[in-house]
Amino acid sequence: MPAGPRSLVLLLLTTAGLSLTAVVAGQQLLLERRSALNPRTPVVELWRTYRWSIDPLRRREAALLMSTKGQTLAGQGWGNDPLAAVALALAAESQQNRGDQAAADRLWQQLLKRFRDETVSARARQYQPDLHPELLERFPSHPAALATAVAMAPTPERSHQGAQHLARWGWRWPGAMDRLRAACSAEEPSRSERQNLAWALAMLGAGSSALDCLQGGAADAETGLAVGRALIRGAAEQHTQGEQMLLDLIQQHPETSAADEAVRLLMEPLFPDPALVEAIPPSVAKRSAAVAAARVRLNGGMGTLEVLQRWPDDRDSWQLQWDEARAALLNERWERARDLLTALPPGTLPPPLEARQLFWLGLSEERTGNNKAARRHWHQLVDTHPPGYYRWRADMRLGDTKPLRLDRPSTTLPVTTWAPLNSRYPEVNTLWRLGLAQQAWDAWLSLRDPRTPQSAEEQLVEGRLRLSVDDPWNGLDQLQRLSVRWVPTSCQQRLLLHRSQNPVFFPEAIESASSRHRVDPTLLLAIAKQESRFSPGVRSTAGAVGVMQLMPSTAASVADEALQEQDLTNPSTNILLGAAYLKSLLQLWEGNAFLSIASYNAGPGAVSSWPSPKSDPTIELWVERIPYAETRYYTKKVLDNVLSYSGGEWPVCDPVQGMRQAVTESNTGVENKPQQQE
Repeated sequence: MPAGPRSLVLLLLTTAGLSLTAVVAGQQLLLERRSALNPRTPVVELWRTYRWSIDPLRRREAALLMSTKGQTLAGQGWGNDPLAAVALALAAESQQNRGDQAAADRLWQQLLKRFRDETVSARARQYQPDLHPELLERFPSHPAALATAVAMAPTPERSHQGAQHLARWGWRWPGAMDRLRAACSAEEPSRSERQNLAWALAMLGAGSSALDCLQGGAADAETGLAVGRALIRGAAEQHTQGEQMLLDLIQQHPETSAADEAVRLLMEPLFPDPALVEAIPPSVAKRSAAVAAARVRLNGGMGTLEVLQRWPDDRDSWQLQWDEARAALLNERWERARDLLTALPPGTLPPPLEARQLFWLGLSEERTGNNKAARRHWHQLVDTHPPGYYRWRADMRLGDTKPLRLDRPSTTLPVTTWAPLNSRYPEVNTLWRLGLAQQAWDAWLSLRDPRTPQSAEEQLVEGRLRLSVDDPWNGLDQLQRLSVRWVPTSCQQRLLLHRSQNPVFFPEAIESASSRHRVDPTLLLAIAKQESRFSPGVRSTAGAVGVMQLMPSTAASVADEALQEQDLTNPSTNILLGAAYLKSLLQLWEGNAFLSIASYNAGPGAVSSWPSPKSDPTIELWVERIPYAETRYYTKKVLDNVLSYSGGEWPVCDPVQGMRQAVTESNTGVENKPQQQE
């Protein structure tokens, strides 16, 4: 070939190669810069991606997201990506729901053949009895394994294998209690197996059953702690047994973390038994903030500041600070209250406790004539904390808000917005991002050991996952406990934890009841959250039933007809009757939020016997003077829930300065509690 044409061909080939390289690089750049699909992605965009995206993996993600919105999922089980296994499992479950078991079995077999090691393959093993031993061994904490263990009746060959599995991997699983008790009553369990069974029963609150399971044998440290904790919450005889068991644990295993937790439990009452305080071994008492705090209380508050200075990061110090500061506030010893409230270094307290501290510090400064300092504390509270009871009271003190009205209906409920999960498991994060909450929960349970203590970040993840699979009873409890024990290291964590505690369940019933009885829906949400954690089947020891925890007699009076218990376990009926009762209380107290909420808990008769709030110029102190500790806590917590659900100005996270004031944004989101627990 002549030199000219040869040069031309070379030039053309070089140009084509460079063009191809540029196209590939450009596509890769676009892939890197595009936003990840997630539940916030509009359906129109998901459909467009599914039909036209050049990336097949992205098309599959769009299909999986659409399947959570009711769209049909088909043909997504191709390739070796783990999401192909998820797609096959979803398709198999869909066929089962349609009644085509043969088609489902073919898909389950395909899943096992191609993805035997993927977490989702546990579901396929669940439907094949011959694979149950393999399921229990390879995925012991997967819901499929736990459901299989519950279904395993004891036999001579395998004895109580199902109960032993549940005791180790899934004591909370529905039906586990009966299996555990049956195993304990048998003769076969060894000593170590009885320790395991007793621990699980105690974690379920069955202290007496756990104690019986031990058959008089000594408990190891962790089992003794669990059983003692369950017993000490019981009636008088059980309480005494629990105290002795915890004391034995402390004396026999003084250097363990279980001993430290046992000390906390024994020192928990506001004024613990002096004999128990003195029975704690000196080596344990010396390192325990709980013992030091107990001695301070028994000595009339002397030594409080020394305890706070020595153990500033201990939750027993935090409780001591509030107990002593509250006593000073009620006695209007403002300088003493101020000294106590400033004794802990800034940033020491979890956000809800810090909000309380800032409000009362501001009031103490105001009452001692330092108005400038008071306003500085209240502004700090308003600027750095999300909506809640103490921020509302600070706003009122600053004159920046209006009194709360709860006798107004609304058809607009708070909107829960999706946020990344940020667990340490990429598989769980991906499933969560694709809206596959149940699969994310299954994977989470499979990947972690339930006996291993969780970090605060992991507790936040698990609480959010529980809410996503309709387990608000445990999810909200986990998140609330975390909120008063953890000081998040980032602003984003603080806001996420707060938002996560305000889910919306039964929205249609809430809207309907609000409209019919002219009650603010945020009040209905706040009461339902506090009374039952949105759990329709909850029944209190006093006999209150359902989401709004109505006494059958109260419900019958409101409905003007006799009602069956199953009527009250229906969320729509229960919420409607609860709204009607709240309306009557709001009318009785002329819209006063404090009196109406307190009456829902203590009864209007009891509330009417208390001094009127109008006689107390400081309504916050009137609340602190409520004679029932449960109602005092309840009133503040429900108001906190109302404000959290109501929206308003939320702080935003500044990457340099941390938390600062934000623009307005709508919120996303039964037991007697003594003062010490508050």
